[in-house]
Amino acid sequence: MRIRLDDRILARELRKKGLSFSEIIEKIPKLSKSTLNGWLKDIELSQKQKNRLLARIRTGADKGRLKGAFANHQKRIEITKSIISVSRVEAQEKIADPFFITGVMLYWAEGDKTQERVGFTNADPMMIRFMMKWFRKICNVPESKFRIYLSIMTLHDQNESEKYWSQITGIPLARFNKTHIKPTLLRGRRNPSYMGTCRIVISDKNLFRRITGWRLGLLENFEKLPS
Repeated sequence: MRIRLDDRILARELRKKGLSFSEIIEKIPKLSKSTLNGWLKDIELSQKQKNRLLARIRTGADKGRLKGAFANHQKRIEITKSIISVSRVEAQEKIADPFFITGVMLYWAEGDKTQERVGFTNADPMMIRFMMKWFRKICNVPESKFRIYLSIMTLHDQNESEKYWSQITGIPLARFNKTHIKPTLLRGRRNPSYMGTCRIVISDKNLFRRITGWRLGLLENFEKLPS
């Protein structure tokens, strides 16, 4: 049986030759289209290859795949609109809650706004501690969904930094991803209290949409204030 790494290599070779997802799956039947999408999204096709795939769609060879992809895309759009709409109203109802407002504003400033993944990065331990509490209390994020990514320099002690941020976040080291270590010309810390940068990641598209709705709801409220 072919190992998964070989499947990925073969799939990428076939895609570079201009084959469609359906054609690749015919040659590697155990693969799903979602897996292929993750493996092949960085491969650019030539215009000749794109024209060939369009011809397959027009002739019906890949028509079913196109219909399914379009239907899923439309469904995703409707779900996103619905969640954002409800969240905008929630923001109006929570406008008097300073804890809610502060978290939304901090996320607006420092959080991810693309790719529908919740992410917040900062080097300030008090800010990270606050946002962890906000995610837990306001967003009701279950502990299993939190992932922590650290970025430190070669002058840092990796174990010390990881233990430090584990205490700050309350997240066990088992849910820390591999720490990114950046080279530096400095020989010692200019700020002994600096322990690197901590990034909180929550893979939850619906939560991302809710936070987007809260942000838009607050913006609407602020725009109503007299200038």
